[in-house]
Amino acid sequence: MTSAAAPGTTNTDPWLARWLALVAERAGTAPVLELGCGTGPDSAVLAGAGLHVVGIELSAESVAAARARVPEGAVFHCGDFRDPPFPLPAGDAEGSVGVVVASLSLHYFAWDETLALARRIHGVLRPGGLLLCRFNSVNDWRHGASGPPAEGEDSFYRVNGMPKRFFDRGAVERLFADGWRMLHLEELTVHRYDEPKVLWEAVLERN
Repeated sequence: MTSAAAPGTTNTDPWLARWLALVAERAGTAPVLELGCGTGPDSAVLAGAGLHVVGIELSAESVAAARARVPEGAVFHCGDFRDPPFPLPAGDAEGSVGVVVASLSLHYFAWDETLALARRIHGVLRPGGLLLCRFNSVNDWRHGASGPPAEGEDSFYRVNGMPKRFFDRGAVERLFADGWRMLHLEELTVHRYDEPKVLWEAVLERN
């Protein structure tokens, strides 16, 4: 559910680099679960750091590209990560994962579905486990945001036929109000696509 550069191209959005030491510490020997892995640019970074990745992606074409990009150190599944259970390896039960990564993949859904995903991610993580995630910002007008919503209204739009949610700080904080400790939350401009993209980057710890 993410868009990314084609296999073999330069990673123009190396956002994971500053978190790799923390990810390795919290992951331990368990796999890193990546939701919406796209063509695998983040999977490649994680596998290159010696971590085992389990990625899930809706697009079969993207899954094939991810497998070509990361032939070792990762297992990719084609499917909708809203459909339980998450595709954990045999022996890795709910509550056993140390790290979940979800970059630009959790903002396509109705609010109740998004809340349900946050609860499921919480359930799959062990206490002290991490979620690293990024969301469209309400200031991401180049990629479909119409600006901050009016009071009491939702920032959920249809952009080129696709539903997309845009977050302000309060919306990110509401999404993770129960059972999480926010370690980091920052609005950033990244150069992942042809036009600069404004997003929220969050690192959360499961209580």
